[in-house]
Amino acid sequence: PRANTAITREYTINLHKRIHKITFKKRAPRAVKEIRKFARKEMGTEDVRVDTELNKFVWSKGIRNVPYRVRVRLTRKRNDDEDAKEEMYTLC
Repeated sequence: PRANTAITREYTINLHKRIHKITFKKRAPRAVKEIRKFARKEMGTEDVRVDTELNKFVWSKGIRNVPYRVRVRLTRKRNDDEDAKEEMYTLC
């Protein structure tokens, strides 16, 4: 049962354990993918949009040295786009 209500929650995502044993050159891109995956799981929406600020923070120490943890505010919003597949999307 997918929730169809708009909601905002805060989470701390431990990126350290999620990019353990990942090649240096793939770490930051993988971290962004993991954040998307986390948001998909928690919010139950396929459409997940990562904010530029969050992306900059993940990349702030370069491609290899991703911050251990990141505090994110996940917001599930109604999709105003008429031809969208889903009625809700998540903004991180």
